[in-house]
Amino acid sequence: MIPAVGTLAPNFTLPDQDAVSHTLSIHRGARVLLYFYPKDDTPGCTKQACMLRDAMPELSKLDAIVLGISADSVKSHKKFAEKYGLPFTLLADEEKEVSKAYGVWGIKKMMGKEYEGITRTSFLIGRDGTIEKVFENVKAEKHADDVLAYLQEHA
Repeated sequence: MIPAVGTLAPNFTLPDQDAVSHTLSIHRGARVLLYFYPKDDTPGCTKQACMLRDAMPELSKLDAIVLGISADSVKSHKKFAEKYGLPFTLLADEEKEVSKAYGVWGIKKMMGKEYEGITRTSFLIGRDGTIEKVFENVKAEKHADDVLAYLQEHA
């Protein structure tokens, strides 16, 4: 089940693309865009990551930190981040514990087949550590614009 707006964001510690551990709660005082995506270096995920990369100057001005999470490995994240020059942290949730805690791991359908995976969902976590906004059914090509629009409106 997806955590509700206004509730404390589930805390976690995961390794990034450089195998450095990150704990969500250390970012209190800043807004955090926690975006879950299905897989490194696939068309939709690449488009989403590159659009967020290109929006980083504006996101930074709005005091937003970006953390991407997928079930891919640290090594996969490293290759993905280097290939596309991603200036934000990618976290490896290989055990899927964080994805499950945020309610984004489950059954998906594509071309008539069912499989388990991450549903493209993002959480804007407020400065106080509570969930400020949930972006569900995210469209990769529009996500950065949608986040920027929300942040500008709620600065």
